[in-house]
Amino acid sequence: MRRFWIDTDTASDDAVAILMALRWPGVRVEGISVISGNVPVEMAGKNARYTVELCEAETPVYLGMPAPLLRKPSYAYFFHGPDGMGGMNYPEPERPFAAGHAVDALTRAIRELSGELELVTLGPLTNLAAAFRLAPDLPKKIRQCTIMGGAAATLGNITPAAEFNIWVDPEAASIVFHSGMPILMVGWENCRGEANLDEADRDLVRSFGTKYADFTLDCNATATQTNQEWLGDPGLALPDPVTMAVALDPEVCTRRSSHFVDVETQSELTRGMTVVDELGVLKQPPNAEVCWSIDPARWKEALYKVLR
Repeated sequence: MRRFWIDTDTASDDAVAILMALRWPGVRVEGISVISGNVPVEMAGKNARYTVELCEAETPVYLGMPAPLLRKPSYAYFFHGPDGMGGMNYPEPERPFAAGHAVDALTRAIRELSGELELVTLGPLTNLAAAFRLAPDLPKKIRQCTIMGGAAATLGNITPAAEFNIWVDPEAASIVFHSGMPILMVGWENCRGEANLDEADRDLVRSFGTKYADFTLDCNATATQTNQEWLGDPGLALPDPVTMAVALDPEVCTRRSSHFVDVETQSELTRGMTVVDELGVLKQPPNAEVCWSIDPARWKEALYKVLR
């Protein structure tokens, strides 16, 4: 049994990623910590708890940091809708938040499951950075951290240079990338193009006729439209589920390599840029693996597996 912990600013694509982990054979999600990012932290927590209940799971959801370490919050309603879930306005979950702060819960889980716990981060890295600053021993106790964040090819989705999760809290990202934790960075570019769910893919998902399939398409209705109109992609991009698929089935990532990765925190022009030293010109030791490409068919089959 693999032991996962998910850190998330739960909006529509995060919710699908959470669903994937909760329904994947051989994986136990020990906890979910929520963070400000796509939406305010309380809304992210509501969306996460609703998703857990949809999956008939009992995974605890902890309320985390309400803002970036040093900056004002920035939200992505324009992409995910006014509720972060495509305007579906799902009901309030029955189960409350788990007791305690997310940073404390995450710290406790890492120590209790030292060497076993795998982290999957789907939002800004504020919770992790806060935990690492309070307890510097934590990074070495984590088995693996798969990060949905960054843009290894320097093609941003919130600025020309930066991906949203890293841009929201670049200082936190810098702390995490320099922490010594085993990292696999899955940049947002991996969900583009052929990895999108095009019209035929979405029709296939709808044909499954399950509550999980309908949920996946319904809560991402705004994201589908925005992705096509704003970014010019052919369908629905699901960066968080792609990252979760890589964490669940490492063979989804078809090319990976280790490099020194730094995060820009000073320049407003390139704020949040993940600078990947692919050629090793800085002569710095690698601090992260980078996923450069995925198998689109294998990623989609991982998704379909949990939606059928």
